[in-house]
Amino acid sequence: MSAEHHLARARELYERSVFGDDHDALLDADRELDAVEAGLALARGRVVHARFLRDRVEDPAELPLFSRAAQLFQQLGDARGEGEALFWIGCFHQVVRHDDGAAVPALHRARTLAKAAGDPLTLSYVLRHLGISAHLAGRLDEARDLLAESTELREEIGHQAGVAANLVGLAHVAAARGRHDEVTALLERAERLAAEHGAAAVARQVGEARRALDYDRAS
Repeated sequence: MSAEHHLARARELYERSVFGDDHDALLDADRELDAVEAGLALARGRVVHARFLRDRVEDPAELPLFSRAAQLFQQLGDARGEGEALFWIGCFHQVVRHDDGAAVPALHRARTLAKAAGDPLTLSYVLRHLGISAHLAGRLDEARDLLAESTELREEIGHQAGVAANLVGLAHVAAARGRHDEVTALLERAERLAAEHGAAAVARQVGEARRALDYDRAS
C-alpha cells in the first residue's frame, strides 16, 4: 500500500474515534502510521547511505534510521520490509564501519526473510554482500558462488546495472583464484552493461579494477 493510502486510512480511523466513540480504532491508526514511518525511515536511510558513498563521511543518523525501520516492520509483521531494513543494517556495518562481524548476522537474517517474502531484489543485494564478506575472509569459492547466485537473480529481474556491478566483483574473485583468463571477459561485459544502462559509477569501478588487477599481475 502507498503512503497516501496509509495516511488516508489513519485519518478515517481518527474520525471513527473522535466522532463515533470507536476508540479501538486508534490502535489501527497507529499501525497505519507505523507503516508510513517504517517506509520513510528506510527511504531516508538509503539516501543517507548514498551520501556516504559520495563523500565517505559517516552520518550518525544512518544506522538509527535503518534500525527504526527494522523494528517497525517487525512489529507490523512485514517480513519483506524487515528483510530489506536488515540488509541495510548489514550493509552499513560492512561498507561504512568495515565491521564484518556485525554485518554478517544481519545479512543472514535478511537472507532468510527475503527468501520467505519472495523478494529477489533484496536477496540479490544480500547475496552480493555475503559474497564480499566471503571474499574478504579468503573463502573464494564461496564468494564466487554467492556473487554468481546474486547475478542470476539480477538477470532474472532485469537489474542490469546490478549485474554489471557483480561482474566487477566476480572479476576480483577470479583474479584472487588465479583465473586471470576470466578477468578480461568479466570486465568487458561489465563495461558494456554499464554503458548500456547509464551506470557511470560501475564504469568507474571497471577502470579501477583494470588498474588494480593489472598491477597485481605485474607484481
